[in-house]
Amino acid sequence: MRAVEPDLLRRLDRARDRLAVEPLLLTEVASEACLSPFHFHRQFVRAFGQTPHAFATARRLERAKLLLLTSDLTVSEVCASVGYESLGSFSARFAREFGRSPTGFREGSRRLWRLGGIRSPRFVPLCFVQNGKIREGVPSA
Repeated sequence: MRAVEPDLLRRLDRARDRLAVEPLLLTEVASEACLSPFHFHRQFVRAFGQTPHAFATARRLERAKLLLLTSDLTVSEVCASVGYESLGSFSARFAREFGRSPTGFREGSRRLWRLGGIRSPRFVPLCFVQNGKIREGVPSA
């Protein structure tokens, strides 16, 4: 891929930031970057490696995933809040992206949390380690 000029990249970034937070038509987001829709589409793919639609869809699904994990909204409410009009389209797309339905994802995540979640390995700075062992008196996290 060829590099995008700095001024054009700034305009594309601004348009992408706006696209990340609100559903926009291609013409609206292209005007944010002061480009025609077709030129904007080509330059967006060139700069970010994906289409504006793929980018927006990924952001919407990530927001849906977060809502499913952190809220008590129904799947239908999550679907509507991230901008989908069809529950079937939302569920199919979510399942294709994350490997399970929104309901299955929520249930699996809650079951994991009830079991204590996934424990990540503890990070111990090298300055606390002496001869491959943690020094005495150093508090562990």
